[in-house]
Amino acid sequence: MNFKLTLIPGLLLMAGANPRWVTAQTTDAQQRELEIERDYSCVVCHIDKRRAFRLGVHSDRGIHCEDCHGGDPRGFEVESAHRAVDYIGSPDKLQTVELCTDCHADPDQMRQYGLPAGELAEYRTSRHGMLLLDRGDLNAPTCTDCHDAHTILRPTDARSNVYPTNIAGTCATCHEDESLMAGYGLPTDQFDTYRSSAHGVALYEKHNFAAPTCVGCHGSHSALPPAVAQIANVCGQCHVRVREAFDVGPHGTAARAAKLSGCTACHSNHGTEVIPPDRIAETCTECHEAGSEAAGIGIEIEEKATRAAEELRSAAEAIDELVSAGRDVSDARLRYQSALTAFMQVSQTQHSLDLTALDDLRREVASISLDIRSSAEVAAEHRWEHRLILVPVWFLALSAGVLAWFKLRGSERSATAEGQ
Repeated sequence: MNFKLTLIPGLLLMAGANPRWVTAQTTDAQQRELEIERDYSCVVCHIDKRRAFRLGVHSDRGIHCEDCHGGDPRGFEVESAHRAVDYIGSPDKLQTVELCTDCHADPDQMRQYGLPAGELAEYRTSRHGMLLLDRGDLNAPTCTDCHDAHTILRPTDARSNVYPTNIAGTCATCHEDESLMAGYGLPTDQFDTYRSSAHGVALYEKHNFAAPTCVGCHGSHSALPPAVAQIANVCGQCHVRVREAFDVGPHGTAARAAKLSGCTACHSNHGTEVIPPDRIAETCTECHEAGSEAAGIGIEIEEKATRAAEELRSAAEAIDELVSAGRDVSDARLRYQSALTAFMQVSQTQHSLDLTALDDLRREVASISLDIRSSAEVAAEHRWEHRLILVPVWFLALSAGVLAWFKLRGSERSATAEGQ
């Protein structure tokens, strides 16, 4: 059907375009935008897409409709606009990868914006890329499934699909779809599990943007589940000291041989949890038989970690007592920080299963705690001494009050007698 667009000026005004006479009062950038909206045939039918596009970063980079969709934006007939040799229309998933990487795989173009140019190479190695590019599986996500098609926003924009607090939800768009995931044998509870995990609580409730999201562990464009032997290294990107302790212990040896799933063996993966000191032995028995030598080591670690936690708590209570006694606690708080550091080292060193090192750290916590508690006890004794010193003062004050009362009463009686 040869559908020729007529009454173009009226249609453009109805679509939100600006009249020609306004351009004289605009900047160069605004002038270009006005010319696009006035002269582009695309906006007559696709004004909603144009408005969405103008919200994104590509609008600021001089990219236009035909750069991705092809066609002739100056043609105001459907046939002339859509029959251009390079007309693509709505690109499919494979075409989308090719279109995006025309720019994003070009180091020269990306350098000026401080962006990497290796996304395509990474995507090819990802599970998503292998499914789409190698197997032609159109269920696999392409660029626009994560970044949107027209409103592509910076990762630092809170509205972006890839803003830290939005990433897990973006991944969940597919990974919570039971019918879709059934074809790959994948569970669909990762998002809910993550939200209630230590990492999820840190991100969503404590607003700690250093907490990892899906891409922190799996990668973004190169998304893959880490291999068993890689898990400890992935976690170790954030938990450096823990990884160092883990590596020198027997569990580290087993993990490198892919006989133990690293950190997730004890802490889980999407539902990552912090194991409290009083649950260490219980956690060990999930792999080691109760009563075994390995389980016995777990019991010893729990005892040392629990005692260190109790010593730290006692030190904190002693500082509160010093505050109540009106004493300067700046030095005590400084020493408490040293105890806290040693206690944190306990939680790190326990991954090495080095009982001697753990005991040394526990003793350090206990020593500092004892010092602070001793100061609190001395302050408490002095407080009672101060109270005893005040007893005579209160007695004299009370006596003076009683004498004054009797004197006042005597004066009142004398005045009454004289009046009679």
